[in-house]
Amino acid sequence: MSTTVAGSHSHEASSHGHSESFISTYIFSKDHKIIGIQFLFSTLLWFLVGGLLALAVRMQVAWPWAEIPILGKLLFAAEGGQMSPEFYTMLFTMHASVMIFFVIIPILAGAFGNYLIPLMIGADDMAFPTLNMLSYWFMWPAFILMGMSFFAEGGSASSGWTAYPPLSVISESAPGSGSAQDLWLLGLIFVGISSMMGSVNYMTTIIQMRAPGMTMFRLPLTIWAMFITAVLQAFALPVLTAALFMQLLDRNFATGFFIPDGLIVNNIDPAPGGGHPLLWQHLFWFYSHPAVYIMILPAMGMVSDIISCFARKPIFGYKPMVYSICGIAGLGFIVWGHHMFVSGMNPALGMSFMVATMMIALPSAVKVFNWLGTIWGGQIHYTTAMLFALSFVSMFIIGGLSGIFMAATPVDIFIHDTYFIVAHFHYVLFAGTAMGVFGAIYFWFPKMFGRLMNEPLGKLHFLLTFLFLNGTFFPMHILGAVGFPRRLADPYHYETFRHLQPLNEFMTYCAIGMVAAQIIFAVNFIGSMFFGRPAGRNPWNANGLEWTAPSPPGHGNFDFQPVVYRGPYEYGSPEVDSDYYLQTQPPPETKEEAVV
Repeated sequence: MSTTVAGSHSHEASSHGHSESFISTYIFSKDHKIIGIQFLFSTLLWFLVGGLLALAVRMQVAWPWAEIPILGKLLFAAEGGQMSPEFYTMLFTMHASVMIFFVIIPILAGAFGNYLIPLMIGADDMAFPTLNMLSYWFMWPAFILMGMSFFAEGGSASSGWTAYPPLSVISESAPGSGSAQDLWLLGLIFVGISSMMGSVNYMTTIIQMRAPGMTMFRLPLTIWAMFITAVLQAFALPVLTAALFMQLLDRNFATGFFIPDGLIVNNIDPAPGGGHPLLWQHLFWFYSHPAVYIMILPAMGMVSDIISCFARKPIFGYKPMVYSICGIAGLGFIVWGHHMFVSGMNPALGMSFMVATMMIALPSAVKVFNWLGTIWGGQIHYTTAMLFALSFVSMFIIGGLSGIFMAATPVDIFIHDTYFIVAHFHYVLFAGTAMGVFGAIYFWFPKMFGRLMNEPLGKLHFLLTFLFLNGTFFPMHILGAVGFPRRLADPYHYETFRHLQPLNEFMTYCAIGMVAAQIIFAVNFIGSMFFGRPAGRNPWNANGLEWTAPSPPGHGNFDFQPVVYRGPYEYGSPEVDSDYYLQTQPPPETKEEAVV
C-alpha cells in the first residue's frame, strides 16, 4: 500500500465531510480539538475566579479586618465590607480547590491533552470520542455544585482543600440537607470521574493509534508526559473518589469511616467500632501527591518541546528525559506520607518517606540539567513562548530546592504550618506550571486558531507576570523561615509577627499587579483570535507532526496520511539544508512515496 508524505493532500481522512448542526459540532462535539478548546476556555474562566479568591486572601492577611467599602461588599457580603473569620477560612479553601481541580489539572490534561495527543501522534481523533465528550460534560456538574456551595447556608466549604476529619464531617445542618461541604465533595467526585474517563482515553489512544513509523521512542516528550500522567490518574483517582464517597456517608449517615469514638455527627450516633481521621489523610494524599505530578509533568513535556524548538537544537538526552518522567511517576506513589510528618507517625516510617522524597529529586534534576544542556550553545529565539518556558525552568528550580528542606522530617515539623510551605507549592504549581501553561498557549495558539498572538504584548505580559509573581511569592520564604503561620485570618494578633505586616502589604500589592497583568493576556488572546496575523501550517519551523496539519486542523486532522521517519527533535540535522527536519519528511535517498 502506498501512502503520500507531508505536502500532498490526497488522504481521504482529511475530507471527513459531516453536515452536523452547530450544537453537535461546537457544543456536544466529539472532535478532540473542540473538546480541548472547551476545556481551555472553561479553565481560563475559573482561573479568573481562583485569582480573585487569592486576592481576597491576600487583602485580609495584609490589612486584617479592614473595611473595603466597594470591593468588600461584593466579596464579603458584609456590612461595611469587613471580612469575617469564617469567610476567610472559606476563601483559602475554595481558592485552592478551584485552582487545583478546576484550573491546573483540567487545563493540562483536559485542554492540551485533548488537543495535542491525536495531532502529535498522527491520529485522526481519540480512541473513544463519545467518552471524550463525556469527560468534558462531567465537569459541568462539578462546576455547578462547587458554584452552588458559595451560596449554601453558612457559606462555602471551609475545612481546607484537604478536608481533614473530624472538622470536615461535623455539620450543623440536618442529615442529607446538602450543606456546602457536601456540595464540595460531590463536585470533586464528578471531577474524578471526568479525569478517569480522560485517562482511559489517553492511554488507549497513545498505545493503539500512533501513525505508521511512530514508535514509542519517537514520541514527543509532551506525549510521554501526558501518557504517564494518564497512568497516574488511572491508578490514583479511584482511591480519592472512594474516600470522597466515604466522607459523604460519614457526614450524612455517620457510617464511621473517619469518625472517632465519642464524636456525634448531625445528632447521629456513629457506627460501632469507630473510625480513624488519619485514614482519610492516607487515602487523600495517596492521590494528592501523585496529583502534584499530574499538575507538573504535562508542563514539563510541553516546555521540553518549546525549548528544543526555539533553541534550534535536539533535546539533550531524550531517553533519560523519558526515563526520568517514569521515575518521577513511580516514586510519586511512595512518598505521600511526607505530607503527614506532623501527624505523629512512627519515626522509622517517617524516615522511609523522607528518603523516598529526597530520591525523587534525582529524576527532577535530570530534567533540569537536560533542559540546560539543550539551551547550551543553541541559537535561542526569544519568543514569548520561549521566555515562559525558560521561566518555568528557573521557577521549578526554586520550588524544587525549597522542597528539599521540608523533605527532612525534623525541619518539616517546624515549617509545616508556615508560609514556607505556601511559597514552595506556589513556586512549583503556579510559578512553575502556570508559566509552562502560558508558554504552551503562545506556542500552540497558531495551531488552534490559525493566527499568531501579538509578540510585543506577549512579552509585556511575560515581564509583568514574572516580576509581580516573584514579588508575591519569594518573600513567603522569608516569612516562613521566621515562623509566620499560614491559614490564620489575623496573624498580627500575636505581637511576634506584627513587624512583618509591611512585607505582607508589599506582597499583596504585587499580587494585585500580577492579576492585573493578566488583562494584557486576555486582550491578546481574544484579540488575536480575530485580528492576529495568519499563521500558516508551521510558523515556528518546528518538527512535530502537528505542524504538518492545516492551522486550524479540519475534521480528521490531516489532509494526508502521516508516515513518521524520525524523532521530533531533529533540529540542525546535516541531512537537510534547513535547521528543521519534519518527522514526515523522508530521508534524502527516499522517493516522494514511501512503501509501508
